Amino acid sequence: MKFVDEAVIRVAAGRGGNGCLSFRREKYIPRGGPDGGDGGDGGSIILRADSASNTLVDYRFVKHYQAQSGEPGRGGNCRGKSGEDLVLIVPVGTTVIDEDTREVLGDLIEAGDELKVAQGGFHGLGNTRFKSSTNRAPRQFTRGSDGEIRSLRLELKVLADVGLLGLPNAGKSTFIRAVSAAKPKVANYPFTTLVPNLGVVSVQPHRSFVIADIPGLVEGAADGAGLGIRFLKHLTRTRLLLHIVDMAPYDGSTPEEAVSVITEELKQFSPLLANRDRWLVLNKIDLLPEEEREARCQAVVDALAWEGPVYKIAAISAENTKRLCQDILAFVEAQAERLSEDPDAAEREREIQEAMQQEARDRIAALHAARKARQQAADGDEDDGDDGDDDDYDVEVVYRP
Repeated sequence: MKFVDEAVIRVAAGRGGNGCLSFRREKYIPRGGPDGGDGGDGGSIILRADSASNTLVDYRFVKHYQAQSGEPGRGGNCRGKSGEDLVLIVPVGTTVIDEDTREVLGDLIEAGDELKVAQGGFHGLGNTRFKSSTNRAPRQFTRGSDGEIRSLRLELKVLADVGLLGLPNAGKSTFIRAVSAAKPKVANYPFTTLVPNLGVVSVQPHRSFVIADIPGLVEGAADGAGLGIRFLKHLTRTRLLLHIVDMAPYDGSTPEEAVSVITEELKQFSPLLANRDRWLVLNKIDLLPEEEREARCQAVVDALAWEGPVYKIAAISAENTKRLCQDILAFVEAQAERLSEDPDAAEREREIQEAMQQEARDRIAALHAARKARQQAADGDEDDGDDGDDDDYDVEVVYRP
C-alpha cells in the first residue's frame, strides 16, 4: 500500500455570478421598472477528514481543484444559482499549510472535521438593488468577485501509539516483525529500512496498539542528514517512544554513545518531543556472553543515569518481548483512560501535540530557508524558484493487523 505523507495541491474557489441589468418589458406595462436579479455565490473548497481514507496518494496525481462558479442573475428578479462547494476527502490527522505563507490553516484530527481552505466569490448585485425614489431606472449592477486561490501543502503524519527510534541496524525492524504481522525488510547492513512501517500488536483479543518503525537516525538527523528530518516528525503524535539500542554494535561504538546521539538529535529537533515518555530497550543481548549480560546492561544504565523503564530483549528470538508488549499496552490504555476522564489533561495533551508539531514545522522551514540560501549562493544569487523541498519522495507503509 502506498502511503504518501505529503502532497502539494492548488485549489481555486468558484467566482461569484454577475448581477443582471434588466427592465421589465410586458404588454400594457410600458415602464415596468428594473428587474435584474443577483448572481449566485461561488462554491468554496472544503477539506473533510474521513477515517476510511488513509493516504494522500490521489493528490499526487491530480493537483488542481476548481469549485463551481455562481450563475449570473437573470431578468424577472431571478437570482443565479450558487456554485456547489467542492469537498475534498483527506485522512484523519492531516495538517493543512499555506504553501506561500507557511501559515498553518488547520489540523483535521477527528473524523468529520471540516476546514474551509478557499472562500467562494460573492455574488454581484442586479440593478433592482439600486432602485430608489430618485433613481427609478438604475443601470448600475455589480460583477461577482473572484474566489480565493491557494497553494496548499497537505501533511499526514503516521498515527501510531508507539514509535521506535534508534541508530541504523539497532534491530527496530526485527522487533516489529517479532511482535506484529508487519514484515519490513531485515538485513545485516545499515539503512535497510528506508520507509516507515506500521504494525498492529495484538496482546489479547480486542486489545492492541499500533507501533511505528521509522528509518534509523544518524548524527545530524535534525539538520536533515539521512532524511531524518522527514521521519522525526512522525514521532510527534506517538504516546510513547521506544529507544532501541544495539548492545553489540559492529562498528566498535558503545551503547551509551548510541543513546546520546539520538537524545541530542531529539533535543535539537523538538525539545518537547525529547521530554516525552521514552523507554530504553537494550536489544541483541543474545550476542553477549550469558555471564556478562546483566553487568553490561547495568553499566549502560548507570553510564546514562537512566531513570525511565529499561527492558532487555533479543528481538530476533522474541526473548522478553511479550512482557514489554504487555507493559506497553497497559501504558497506552492508562493514558487513553486518563485523557478521556480528565478534560484538563486532554486539553494539555492537545496543546503539547500542537506545540511539538509547530516545533517540527519551524525546524523544517528553517532547513528549507538555509538550503535555498546555499543554493542561491552557489548559483550566483539566481533564484530558480526551487525551495529545496524534498516533496517528491513517497513513503510506503506496511500496515497489517
